[in-house]
Amino acid sequence: MKIAKLIALAGLLAMTGILIYGFTMGDFTAEGTKLLSMPWGIVSLVDLYVGFTLFSGWIVFREKASLSSAVWVILMMVLGFWAGALYTFIALQTSGGDWKRFWFGRRA
Repeated sequence: MKIAKLIALAGLLAMTGILIYGFTMGDFTAEGTKLLSMPWGIVSLVDLYVGFTLFSGWIVFREKASLSSAVWVILMMVLGFWAGALYTFIALQTSGGDWKRFWFGRRA
């Protein structure tokens, strides 16, 4: 479980750095328009949001409270796998080293 925590934390740090870079150095509107004008740009975004949706399904399954599920899903759709890495890290931290609790949350 220690390796999984390190991977989740590394993902969170990498996503934090790259999001800061993107928002400070990029032009979201211009670059987004260009991305959506290319077939592989559209494929990449569909692929990304299918992944976000599947990961969000795990979050909804794991969480008992509808409000916390909704907040995490919104964060996932807006901030991408930055939120996914944070959620995974928190789930690993609170699972007490139990993989079943990590995967199933309070349902375990």
